[in-house]
Amino acid sequence: MRTISNIAQFHALDEAVQVPEPADLKELTRLLGKYAPHDDGFELIKDGVQVYRESKLNTERSYMLSRPSVCIVPQGAKAVSLSTNGFEYDNSKMVVYAAEVPMNVRITKASKEEPYYCMVIPIDPAKLQELNIKVFPNGVPKAHKTSAVYVGNSNPKIVKSAIRLMETIEQQEDVDLLAPLIVDEILIRLLRSSAGAQIAQIGVTDSHAEKVNKAIAWLKSNFSAPIKIEDLAKAAGMSVSSFHTHFKSITDMSPLQFQKTLRLQEARNLIRTKMKDVGSAALEVGYTSTTQFSREYSREFGVSPSKDKMSIS
Repeated sequence: MRTISNIAQFHALDEAVQVPEPADLKELTRLLGKYAPHDDGFELIKDGVQVYRESKLNTERSYMLSRPSVCIVPQGAKAVSLSTNGFEYDNSKMVVYAAEVPMNVRITKASKEEPYYCMVIPIDPAKLQELNIKVFPNGVPKAHKTSAVYVGNSNPKIVKSAIRLMETIEQQEDVDLLAPLIVDEILIRLLRSSAGAQIAQIGVTDSHAEKVNKAIAWLKSNFSAPIKIEDLAKAAGMSVSSFHTHFKSITDMSPLQFQKTLRLQEARNLIRTKMKDVGSAALEVGYTSTTQFSREYSREFGVSPSKDKMSIS
């Protein structure tokens, strides 16, 4: 898969090419497995750490919205694509999502004997702002460009921190006091990486990343409503031209494309899981023309909405 604007590579500043110890990956897998007894997503800490398990390969891409977070995969592999570009990662890579962007995911390595596991550690912008002050006492270095996703070599020290975090959860002793400290350590190591200045923007008030994330949050809550780019730019505190430039730089989409993707993903959910008819689903997500809806749905998913519904009946 080709790499373009909204996916960036990074590594630790003091890091030669290192890989996590096989024993550490095995231990993290064991700990995650205790909290994921079957295929699904599980929340380990309220509004905090999550683990996802999948024991079979995906023949079809699934659609989801990323959120600012750190993702560690100790076993298995997943392919991710955002708009026109993508990447694949396994235990040799780690991923930082800096914005909420629509993405297609497909599990590419998993089995009943060795399921795919992913540990997701959310990034809280307010907490990151506190850490920015400590890591960058003279001010966060200016980031000329921010990205939606940062992909780097799996950091052995972060994997060990993840193990300690899971052990703290397992022992259930002062989790509310100790777990946040370990999460802080992981975030500090990310801020000390080559993408630290860019990742720091998630926690910088009035940064381009923060303003775009504000616009994304509005679109998520109002995707079925008509939008005017001028109003969205004003709400984000940016000029129209600056808003367009930075929104596309981060998401690889225009605001209208982003809204359309959210609409189509929600429509597919309504059709496939709530058994809505095509016309009702189109209307509910904001389309006034069923013909236009069917055309854009077919282009997005490779199958018409009516056939998609029949395939799961």
